[in-house]
Amino acid sequence: MTLPGTAAEGPLQAICPALFISAPGSNHGKTTVTAALARWHREQGLRVRVFKTGPDFLDPTILARASGHPVYQLDLWMMGAAECRRLVYAAAQAADLILIEGVMGLFDGEPCSADLAELLKLPIAAVVDVAGVAQTLGAISYGLAHYRPGLQLSGVLANGVASARHEEMLRQGMPFGIEYLGGLPRDLQFKLPERHLGLVPAAEVADLDERIGAAATVIGQQALARLPAPQSFTAIDAAPLPPLLQGQTIAVARDAAFCFIYQSNLDVLQQMGARLRFFSPLQDAALPEADSVYLPGGYPELHLQQLQDNAAMKQALRAHCSAGKPLYAECGGLLYLLESLTDKHGARARMLGILPGRAVMQRRLQGLGYQTLTLPQGALRCHTFHYSTTVTALAAMATGERLYDTSAGERVYRQGSVTATYLHACFISAPAVAAALFLPPPAQDQETSS
Repeated sequence: MTLPGTAAEGPLQAICPALFISAPGSNHGKTTVTAALARWHREQGLRVRVFKTGPDFLDPTILARASGHPVYQLDLWMMGAAECRRLVYAAAQAADLILIEGVMGLFDGEPCSADLAELLKLPIAAVVDVAGVAQTLGAISYGLAHYRPGLQLSGVLANGVASARHEEMLRQGMPFGIEYLGGLPRDLQFKLPERHLGLVPAAEVADLDERIGAAATVIGQQALARLPAPQSFTAIDAAPLPPLLQGQTIAVARDAAFCFIYQSNLDVLQQMGARLRFFSPLQDAALPEADSVYLPGGYPELHLQQLQDNAAMKQALRAHCSAGKPLYAECGGLLYLLESLTDKHGARARMLGILPGRAVMQRRLQGLGYQTLTLPQGALRCHTFHYSTTVTALAAMATGERLYDTSAGERVYRQGSVTATYLHACFISAPAVAAALFLPPPAQDQETSS
């Protein structure tokens, strides 16, 4: 509910119950618990809005399925505190409950989940995988609650409880003032499948609704399912974005091979005047009528044969670029633009060949972390996370600057009207820079950078 306000009375406030869900580290079950909680409250008739902390693409697909609404990322470094607060305020105006899933452990990273919870003044529930843990759960809980003064740790939920006796020991160790919020049993029917980049996207898990539903049934019986206390969120003034893409149509690839898309990025493009039309490089034979193309990241390496065999789409994309129309590609989109892509088992397929070079999937992570990309129009804040390496004769037209490392960042390639990089950009960090990626470059930039 939003309370009225005037200049004299102060800024507008939106009141909504909200809870931040974190853990001591990764792989404790935050996404499972957040999805289960969202589904349970949704089944009670509540309007639930869920957010994911950090630049993750995969967890939001699960959380969106559970809540029935798009899930936005909240990233303090990439989008800034004001934009995070604006998004949550907007959600609070329409929701009966807001849930925010943290990233990694509560205090991991700079900025960390605790920073976001503190900014929004939200109570925190910690999910702890208790395999091999009994009364020591109390010490873990005490540490989470007292490591940083001022945080509101409302309680702890145990994940992976083996038996009634195990739960009794867990309860015995809980310190005064920290509530035991219940437990999820050690049950594989709740487990969400994973692969090299994280959780398997929601669209690829055939029994996802059954898994979420089973976990929701158990969560509904725990103290964690109580509706959290209402929180107050303040309106943030945000100037309208400039209409830099007015009248432009952008064709956006979206399917199982190209699924790493920030909803916020799509919003920014639309707010700058662009019309979005979606297509599938896997299934479609033609591009929509469009002024520019957006090839986001995803899993092209898992769909080599289908991408190679869709000759009509490959020809349509080549014709688009040959006509001098802009194309912007991120990570998986970059791999698709090259001459070939080889998966981690050695299977090789021909890709578009719009850019020279080849890519090979590796068994170990090749790139991770925040980077700033500076272009003539300004600086975009970005993130990278990939397992492939590329070999190309193209020279980089720009290079990302790592946030916490002095080593070289990811390269950005430009050939004619095509711009491609491993970086995933946050468009709201520099809307004018983002818009330029979808507009024809100046004549002097049309040639390959050298």
